[in-house]
Amino acid sequence: MANIKSAEKRIKQTAKRQLRNRGRPLAVEDGGQAIPRARGREEGREASRRRYSDIDKARKKGAIHKNAAARYKSRLARKAAKSKAASKAQGRGSGTLDIRP
Repeated sequence: MANIKSAEKRIKQTAKRQLRNRGRPLAVEDGGQAIPRARGREEGREASRRRYSDIDKARKKGAIHKNAAARYKSRLARKAAKSKAASKAQGRGSGTLDIRP
């Protein structure tokens, strides 16, 4: 245990920060599992917009590396494009956005 008052405070602050930071990478790395299947075009756009925002926030806070953030966003865009192409091939009009893997 620390003998100095400022060191004791630092220990408490570090413990708080560790708790706060633990959830960040998991929320980003789940690959969109938490996002419900988008039912329409607008809902899909909104879901991907929120997802991009979550990734950017985690990057800004330093929870993930910038290349990891770029990789997650790239994978998300590929899933969206793949889903849109599949829905067009099935003749469902303009396409829905399915973010789940």
